[in-house]
Amino acid sequence: VTALLWNHLGLSPWIGIPASMVAAGALALIVGYPCFRFRITGHYFVLVTLALSGIVLQVITATRDYTGGSLGYTPNRASGNNLLALQFDGKTTWYLIALGVWLFGIVAWHWVDRSMSRYALEAISEDEDAAAAAGVDVTAEKLKITLLSALMTALAGAIYCQYQMFITPDTVSGIAVSLQMVFAAIVGGLFVSLGPTFGAVITILLAETLRIGFGTKAVGWDNLVYGVLLVLFIIFLPKGILGSVLDRLKPQRKVPRAHEQEAVQIARPRT
Repeated sequence: VTALLWNHLGLSPWIGIPASMVAAGALALIVGYPCFRFRITGHYFVLVTLALSGIVLQVITATRDYTGGSLGYTPNRASGNNLLALQFDGKTTWYLIALGVWLFGIVAWHWVDRSMSRYALEAISEDEDAAAAAGVDVTAEKLKITLLSALMTALAGAIYCQYQMFITPDTVSGIAVSLQMVFAAIVGGLFVSLGPTFGAVITILLAETLRIGFGTKAVGWDNLVYGVLLVLFIIFLPKGILGSVLDRLKPQRKVPRAHEQEAVQIARPRT
């Protein structure tokens, strides 16, 4: 959306990025509301999102006169460093921008983690019926977190487009991109603020190791490795690497055994 608005209408990315976030948020609400309202959850919701990704991919490919189709799309290049066009020659500026977006994501994570939505989502994950009976608006809470996810994804995608200055349908809506994001989150740890960041580092290291070690022979291997490792982590290490390490470092409260509790009761002075 950001690149299209810049190329066709001359609108600055400073306008295009919020517009892309609004578009992503609207799409998330349009798709999410009926799914959550009619309790399409779990594996079925995953299938819906995969189908939506495929639809977006086909739309981009079919409208090649505007989007470049399968050949990709390049935003018009401005001269030199241009703040209005959000285009910079050096990488230092992009590192700072990426750091700012990352910090914004961490703040958003902590905001959710310290809000009542966290407890509502935990209750929903345990039992939707019980959560609804306790007064939790299940549909609204799910829509909130889905909307936040869509906004953050759109922001990151727009920044990525401005940095690369070239995008393809696969980078916008390909299954490989979705697999990498899920892999990074699960491997690092879903319930730790720095878990996805740690997982992203592992994801990049793994991809670069395969690229350097095997070259063109390993084209596409990264997605295969991601898929296999993803299944293994879900089965054997569901809390991820960082989450599991932090769990082990936490001091464990010793639960008194039955005979110890009985001894304490006997030793307690009677009044």
